[in-house]
Amino acid sequence: MKRYIFTLLFPVFSCLLVYAQPFNVKKASKAVLTLKTFKADGTLLASSNAFFVGEEGCALSSFAPFRGADRAVVIDAQGKEWPVEAMLGANETYDVAKFRVDVKKPQGLTVAQQTLSTGSEVWVLPYLEVKKVPQGVVRRVEKFLGDNAYYTVALQMPETMGYCPLLNAEGAVVGLMQAPSSAADTLNYAVSACYADSLRITGLSMNDRALRSTNIKKALPAELDQALLAMYIGVQSLDSAAYAVMVDDFIAAFPTSPDGYAYRAQLKVDADDFKGAQQDMEQAISVADKKDEAHYNYARLIYQKEVFKSQLPFEPWSYEKAYQEVGEAYALNAQPIYRHLQAQIRYAQKQYDDAFAIYQELLGSSLRSAEMFFEASRCKEQLKDTTAQLALLDSALAQFSRPLLQEAAPYLLARAQARLDAGKYREAAADLNEYEPLMRSRLGANFYYIRYQAEVGGRLFKQALDDIQKAIDLLPQYDLYYAEKASLEVRVGLYDDAIATARQCIDVAPDHSDGYLFLGLAQCLKGEKTEGIKHLQKAKELGDEQADDLIAKYAQ
Repeated sequence: MKRYIFTLLFPVFSCLLVYAQPFNVKKASKAVLTLKTFKADGTLLASSNAFFVGEEGCALSSFAPFRGADRAVVIDAQGKEWPVEAMLGANETYDVAKFRVDVKKPQGLTVAQQTLSTGSEVWVLPYLEVKKVPQGVVRRVEKFLGDNAYYTVALQMPETMGYCPLLNAEGAVVGLMQAPSSAADTLNYAVSACYADSLRITGLSMNDRALRSTNIKKALPAELDQALLAMYIGVQSLDSAAYAVMVDDFIAAFPTSPDGYAYRAQLKVDADDFKGAQQDMEQAISVADKKDEAHYNYARLIYQKEVFKSQLPFEPWSYEKAYQEVGEAYALNAQPIYRHLQAQIRYAQKQYDDAFAIYQELLGSSLRSAEMFFEASRCKEQLKDTTAQLALLDSALAQFSRPLLQEAAPYLLARAQARLDAGKYREAAADLNEYEPLMRSRLGANFYYIRYQAEVGGRLFKQALDDIQKAIDLLPQYDLYYAEKASLEVRVGLYDDAIATARQCIDVAPDHSDGYLFLGLAQCLKGEKTEGIKHLQKAKELGDEQADDLIAKYAQ
């Protein structure tokens, strides 16, 4: 019984008393900070405690204040204020964050590497109130994520001391105190400072849910390969302003890497600053270990500018300049991908014979693929060599095993269009029949209209009527489809159907002539010439030139 009573009373007495500390409290207190976060409009979002660790301007705190924040500052005990420069890591589950402050060699706490044992004395270092340093005893140690400690501590402290540092007898920080539910709590909790200090930014951190929930800038990883991964993710996930800052940070951190200059050059091209982009790419070539890759990237940038921004001339850049740059790359390292860019450049210059010659070479290389056959076919299309064009498209599809999967769909569609243009209507319809099940969920009215045209050309009238009706069902307000259907119904002698379809066409577009033309024609063919000529006259009034000949023919 006596032991039981002692167990109950001990934490109460120990948490109510404040003992002398074995470390220099005044010195250690210089590390404790107030953290304030703000919304974009400057409104205060949250306030909490934080503290410096080490001498590099790194600090630890709760993560919660950063959620939704656009800006943050820390304030020390002397009232000095510094901006939070970047997030270094975060964990929502344990509510901890690590960040960097724009300050030189602050007074930081040492992070204890050893886990405390039960019964160890600890102190909570507050912000400002250095004469009131709560002392307690570790009552329980639980492990999480490996060997990290979650402490239950017998002590009392004000509610305002959440996320203040928990120190051991040597003055090293062992944990971040969580905020108590009330000042009367005699047991409080701390999460390992060693764990919080171990938080690191990696290349994949750009997709981390916690870090994405704050608008504070994220630091780049310290390793080049991880920083490059972060840049790759950042271009897809960040807004343009944040990404531009990221690129500048990358160049500052890795000044001898050509990638940063290439990324910034792309941003400058997007902003029409071609001179600046030229300077960055020349710098990229200058610092690059692999000169061929830098020349290739420069050539590709020029090529893209000439393709998409040809209306904005920049004298030093041209397709020929791009061809020369990639030629430099190929001379240094004969990679097929460099020749491929040369083929694309020659195609853009409308030098189709030269482009095709390069494609022929590439078809015997490691780049042999459906895409390469397709690009070669485009050269023959421009040269009006339909036979060679279709043969190359056949070869493109021959790169896939059957049954065909969705990756083959673009080439089926390309061959179908080429066959349609060449008057090979039934073959075109056959390609479109194969295309349909591969892309069913993405098919729109235009697909069924194209197949309708192939089927009409191939005299597959029943299938054509079915497809034009599908087009109507998908786009019921487009009067062209009703006119096409009515025209085909007249052609195959379905006059009553043509009359019904033409009336639908008029309902959709009463100011267009097509509905009246086919309604009048169907009525005349059915023998209802009086009504038919009246509708043909309406088509004539609306500007249809065919109506005159039909009126003359059926008015006799």
